[in-house]
Amino acid sequence: MSGNTEPLSPRAKLAVTAGRAAAAVSRAAGRGSGSVIGGKVALRLDPDLLARVAQHLDVVLVSATNGKTTTTRLIAEALRASGPVVSNALGANMPAGITSALAGGSDAKYGVIEVDEKYLAGVARDVTPKAIALLNLSRDQLDRAGETRMLAEKWREGLAGNKAITIANCDDPLIVWAASSSPNVIWVAAGQEWKDDAWSCPSCGGVLQRPDDDWLCADCGFRRPAPSWALSGDSVLDPHGSAWPIRLQLPGRANKANATTSAAVAAVFGVPPQVALERMYDVQAVAGRYDVISFQGRELRLLLAKNPAGWLETFSLIEPPPAPVILSVNARPADGTDTSWLWDVDYPRLAGHPILVIGERKLDLAVRLEVAGLDFRVCETAEEAVRQAPPGRIEVIANYTAFQDLRRRVGN
Repeated sequence: MSGNTEPLSPRAKLAVTAGRAAAAVSRAAGRGSGSVIGGKVALRLDPDLLARVAQHLDVVLVSATNGKTTTTRLIAEALRASGPVVSNALGANMPAGITSALAGGSDAKYGVIEVDEKYLAGVARDVTPKAIALLNLSRDQLDRAGETRMLAEKWREGLAGNKAITIANCDDPLIVWAASSSPNVIWVAAGQEWKDDAWSCPSCGGVLQRPDDDWLCADCGFRRPAPSWALSGDSVLDPHGSAWPIRLQLPGRANKANATTSAAVAAVFGVPPQVALERMYDVQAVAGRYDVISFQGRELRLLLAKNPAGWLETFSLIEPPPAPVILSVNARPADGTDTSWLWDVDYPRLAGHPILVIGERKLDLAVRLEVAGLDFRVCETAEEAVRQAPPGRIEVIANYTAFQDLRRRVGN
């Protein structure tokens, strides 16, 4: 945590300089922001650099299957009310990207860091965070991240004895199981729309009971803890029972949940809920998510959905029929190469929408939509899909690399 302002060693300074140079070369070559390659070069020269560049910061780590990039951005905006913030705002959330981001924050007071689920325990060990925010766990990239219960157990082991304050979603049994080993937990009732990965008790394997918004295991007694903070309609309820209105430009219930957790995190750092929530209103889009752009004379809204839970939340955001929808799915390593998750998505919710299908795995998606009994058209390119779409703003839903491909294609 903050307080240690020991200057960087010559080796660490050399590593930071080399990393910045590598990042600059990458950007000049048109290969992205360069943050990942810059961090890899820097860590190769100084394997302890992540700990060194975080030593002067009050750090909050944010991890989840869905919503971590947006929540990181909301927390960063809230904490800027109290001092300068450094953050990996573009989502480079593995150790190399995190190191690269923090190396640019020598004058910052706070570090607000999104962390890939697989790396949470290791990053928490290196940066000694003041707070850790845990939002949700559901199936995602099973070929890379593994089964959700195994991931929750790794978190549980990694958080045991960690002195950070853990801000955790009490509505997700997997999150509660993971966070329960932490000695200091603030529970937030942020909700859980997707429940299909949390019907069995993570503690004993029994079947969870779910009366109303509660959940419990009749076999071992593991149950939902009482929250200190809660999302209630369009307001955040703080530990004193006061209601603070949520006013966001970001759409949907999931982002209200993200704002609720962010307000709880901000309070740990001394930022009052009213101030934190007011600052969150300034966030209009996050790394292209929710952007409305013009392409071929049409308006397109770009929405990211990477797994069944994310698609479920995204379906609640789109305009009702007959709004046209373009769906795009890839299966590159960054997405996870296993597309079996498509069968868990509730695509019948798109009934009535004109649907255009693109992406490298458009035929996999087409088979899934055919089984769902939906009308759709397969297109070769985004341009063809836009031309084929009937009038109205087009809702574009894409998984990770398909989303990035579309952003580049439409010049955003």
